[in-house]
This record gives sequence, C-alpha cells and structure tokens, in this order.
Amino acid sequence: MSKQFDVIVIGGGPGGYIAAIRAAQLGFNVACIDEWKNEKGGPAPGGTCTNVGCIPSKALLQSSEHFEHANKHFAEHGITASDIQIDVAKMVGRKDAVVKQNNDGILYLFKKNKVTFFHGRGSFSKAADGGYEIQVAGATQDTLLGKHVILATGSNARALPGVPFDEEKILSNDGALRIGATPKALGLIGAGVIGLEMGSVWRRLGANVTVLEGLPTFLGAVDEQIAKEAKKAFDKQGLKVELGVKIGEVKAAGEGVTVSYTDAKGEARELSVEKLIVSIGRVPNTIGLNPEAVGLQLDERGAIVVDADCKTNLPGVWAVGDVVRGPMLAHKAEEEGVAVAERIAGQHGHVNFNTIPWVIYTSPEIAWVGRTEQQLKADGVQYKAGTFPFLANGRARALGDTTGMVKFLADAATDEILGVHIVGPMASELISEAVVAMEFKASAEDIARICHAHPSLSEATKEAALAVDKRTLNF
Repeated sequence: MSKQFDVIVIGGGPGGYIAAIRAAQLGFNVACIDEWKNEKGGPAPGGTCTNVGCIPSKALLQSSEHFEHANKHFAEHGITASDIQIDVAKMVGRKDAVVKQNNDGILYLFKKNKVTFFHGRGSFSKAADGGYEIQVAGATQDTLLGKHVILATGSNARALPGVPFDEEKILSNDGALRIGATPKALGLIGAGVIGLEMGSVWRRLGANVTVLEGLPTFLGAVDEQIAKEAKKAFDKQGLKVELGVKIGEVKAAGEGVTVSYTDAKGEARELSVEKLIVSIGRVPNTIGLNPEAVGLQLDERGAIVVDADCKTNLPGVWAVGDVVRGPMLAHKAEEEGVAVAERIAGQHGHVNFNTIPWVIYTSPEIAWVGRTEQQLKADGVQYKAGTFPFLANGRARALGDTTGMVKFLADAATDEILGVHIVGPMASELISEAVVAMEFKASAEDIARICHAHPSLSEATKEAALAVDKRTLNF
C-alpha cells in the first residue's frame, strides 16, 4: 500500500531539504527522498553542496589559508614560527567532519519539522488518482503517493568529451576534494569558481598549479575591472592561468596526466601533471528519475522545463535548483524551494534573479550582485561608477590584507544601484548589504548616508557609494 503525502520532494540538497522544511512549516505532510551515502552507507543529505561542493571546499580553503598565513604572514605580526608542516590527511579529515556535521544537522531539522525522510533514489512510477506514484529504491523498497512533487535532483560535473573521470588522476569536484597528498604539479581545466578555489587550496600547500581556460578573457561573467584586479592578485600569488587555450588529447598514463593543447598564440603546448581537475561546468541531473513514465518535459540540455514559478508541464509537479534554468547556486535553489512550498500553499513565493549574489571564495574573495559595467554599456544604460580601494581602509590595513576594491554602479538619472562588485577581504560577507539595498531599490546616496562602524571593512562600501558622486572622504 502506498504511503500518502501532500508533498514529496526528490533530492535533499539545498533546494530540496529547504523546500521540504518550508512545506512542513506550512502544515503539509511532507516526505523527502535523498540517496547520498556517507562512508558507512548511511544517509548524507545536503546534496552536492554539502557533500562535494560548497561546504567541503570552504573547509579546505580555510585550512590552506591558515597554513599560508603561518608560513608567509605571521612574521609581519611579530609571531615566530618555524618548520611549519601540513598534515593533509588530518586536513581532509577535518573537512569530512564538517560535512558530517551538516549532514546530521539536516537529519535533525527533518525530525524537528516532522519531515519523513527516505534514504534511496526516487523515481516516477506513474500518474495516479490524487497525484503521482513515486518509487524509492534503497535498503528497502517503498511506494509513495504525493499530491505535489518537487524535483530538486541537482547537477553533475561535466566531463571532457571522451575523457571520463576516474577520480584518481582525472578528477571532478568530487575527486578534487579527496586528494590525499599535495601533488607536485596540479592541472585544472576551467578557470571558473571550482577551478580557482581548488587551485588556490593546493597552490597554498605547495603544488605548482596551472589553470587552462578556453575563453580569451579571465572571469568573463565578472565586472571587467574587478576581474583584472583579481587576476593581478592571482598572478602575484603564483597561480598560473593560461587563457584562450584549446584542449587537445588528454592522456592518463604512468604517474600522471598529460594534456596537449594549443595556446592563445596558436602554438602547440603540453602540460604534464600528477592530477588533473576538470571544472568545465555542470549538467542537470535527471538520472534514474524516469521522467518518461509521466511525460515530464526536458529541454535540449537535459534540464527540467519550468515556467517563472518553477511549474513543470505536469500539474502538481515542480522543479528547483540546478536541474532547472538559471544559475547553479545553492542559495538560488534554496530561494526557489521556499517559493515553491509557499506557492503550493496558495501564497506568493518570490525569487528575484536580479539580486542573487555570486561569490568566489578565493583570496582575495570576489563577490557581486546586479549588472556589470560591460553589461550596462551593452544595454545602452547611462550610469555612474564609483570605486574605493581597500588600500585606503583602516580595518584592511590592520588585517594586513589591502588587496582589491569595492565598486558601485548607479543609474545616471535616478542614482538607483544597478550593481555592486567587490574583490578583497570578506567580500562574501560585504555583498549582503548591496543585496538588501538593491531589493529595496536604494540609491547610492542612501548607502553613502548610512553610518557604518569604524573601523570596519564595510566602510569601503560606504566610500564606494560616495565615490559615485565623486566625494570620497578617505581616498
């Protein structure tokens, strides 16, 4: 006999588990199905983000940054340290512990909110009276019946054509997080978020890191002025980034991997490394979902087709996160999950794609919201720009990290903030003020008039807003 629910969520990543919790808060009887396993075969909800993405990568970034500070920057503070060593196995073990804390936290939240959790793979069986029949294949086989189904099945790493991941030498983000010892030479294909973050981790720990990027520009989605500032910082750190390359043959043999490629000048080159991380994007994950059983529509990319409200072509079936259109960001998935739960309840769930923040957790961090200067030029929008360097910020000087700047872009006529772009210390935290400001249609003058604590990095945000009107006070 089928177990009946008001809402069944397939996928326990950021979009799925948040949707399940919000639906339960709204009074629905909710089930969430997720198949991620820990090393003991137990449940590990949280999806790619918690298990092999956002959370573990930040843990490694933090550990590697501590190591670099001890080796290169403690002396500036009068701290003498010698023979600094890194225990990579212990570092990875700490990362695993952080992941488990998040897994366990989600399971606790399910219990707290009375969400019924099923550990296994969920798939459509058929449309049925009152909703849809869902099969759960796990340690036990379960049949569920749901009036509404929310699909939050995430995405998978994209492999190079003809070069599958072996997770030993040719690595996806999964294998990249399991490297057990610092490689002498590490290669990365793709200078996006994953490539730069993982490259930063192992560069700090002593690897000779080379990033090969097919595009002719560095971080093309980022404001050009900010991207140039970041590139200067990475070059200074010794992170080698080659742009405009064309990848040829990739061979794993012996102790490493050889990549044949053509550089931006058209010359044939070869890169030999111990490990190769491929980070050329991700693809929507509908493996095993059995969409054909109910006629669920997918697009040419394999993504689930949805409208602006995350409705699919099937009544009562919704989809959120990486498996649908839009940016593949955990916080975007969360917002869609909440919005869908509220729409099912007859409320007006809301997601503003124009104010979704983006962050790259390198050092310096890079964060932005809204449109870039090049986008405004292309759209013919008249704008004013203001920048303020962290070099002139007292807190940044005290931290010993003055790299980068804050940049404001505002409408030339109305002064409404159109975009804020940051490269520098704690950019991931500073960007939230800009998101709030843009949600409330604030002007640059509004931020310039708000009192910011002194000394704080956030003063650079105020000063950049002042710079829009060419009246900075500290630069």
